[in-house]
Amino acid sequence: MRFSKTNYLKLAVIGIAVFALAGFAWTGGRVGSPRVDNTLVGTLGDAEREAVSVAAFNEAAKVFFSARCANCHPAGDVPTQGDAMTPHSQGVTRGEDGMGVYGMRCTTCHQNENLPGEHMPPGTTIDWHMPPADQKMVFQGLTAGQLCRNFTDPNRNGGLEVKSLMDHIQKRDPLVTWAWEPGNGRSTPPMSFEQFAAKVEEWVANGAACPE
Repeated sequence: MRFSKTNYLKLAVIGIAVFALAGFAWTGGRVGSPRVDNTLVGTLGDAEREAVSVAAFNEAAKVFFSARCANCHPAGDVPTQGDAMTPHSQGVTRGEDGMGVYGMRCTTCHQNENLPGEHMPPGTTIDWHMPPADQKMVFQGLTAGQLCRNFTDPNRNGGLEVKSLMDHIQKRDPLVTWAWEPGNGRSTPPMSFEQFAAKVEEWVANGAACPE
């Protein structure tokens, strides 16, 4: 299976794992469109905009590094699981297309919704998967600066422009939003989806600068 640029973009902002579910950050029963106040963008100097951008990415990185996202973005080929991010049981591995290997495909256990019960496989409305072998999109073991530079490097993000990241988040890809409704007592990221989306937008709007 070959991945399109759109698929690379999805892999860059998840995790979730990667990997895949349809959970949302709910406000009054539904998620609103993420917004940030960009009225000051044109009035800030370059150094100020860079500082704002870096600060915003550092906040967004807390979500990328959370277990719900990072479990499907390991440095090796074995996904991790649980809040402790321990190696996946059953000998699961990435596979060439990121969807596992013959006889142990991700979708064998991960269905189109979270299965009820303790320690049961989570699921989502699109196929559960990791990034493919030729575009691993590693989150685990990186600093915020390293992750940011991976996102902004065309050779590592599928050749996409950084501003496309915000477009992708606003479309609320199910594999991303699953993290906020993971089921089975799993923890959620340290901020709401709306807060996360706003930080990513603030990062991009002020130049997509990266921490050291």
